[in-house]
Amino acid sequence: MPRFALPALLIPLALAACSGPVEDTRPGQPVKQRQDAFKAMLRSFEPMGKMLRDNRYQPDEFARLAAELVSRRDAPWTHFGPDTNYPPTKAKAAVWDRPQAFEAERSAFFELTDALAQAAQTRDKTAVQAAYDKVHASCKSCHDDFKK
Repeated sequence: MPRFALPALLIPLALAACSGPVEDTRPGQPVKQRQDAFKAMLRSFEPMGKMLRDNRYQPDEFARLAAELVSRRDAPWTHFGPDTNYPPTKAKAAVWDRPQAFEAERSAFFELTDALAQAAQTRDKTAVQAAYDKVHASCKSCHDDFKK
């Protein structure tokens, strides 16, 4: 390998490492808004899963988190406008190419989070686990089809 080949290969890698994440500079920052909304939902959902996985189920805290998830679930969807498929999005073009399928995933998620909140009110860990697993599967299904 010529002695200049290695530096020539390393310069683009070094420049790429210096660049930070892409910012949403559009008016209203719809991509950032929906990403932040999904992160907020995750801050309610992840502790529930950890509680169940670690066998540290706390019925009152779980019910609070489930209600919080339901209260946050509306936030991201309004930010999927027709002109919002641009970096830094992690959404696939399928969101806009298959809007009926995307809406079906959203509707299923809403139904399942309602069921999770209802199960949480029973304080029955078996019912809560089953409802949580269904919400988790709904998230995965949507991510498989609609998220990069």
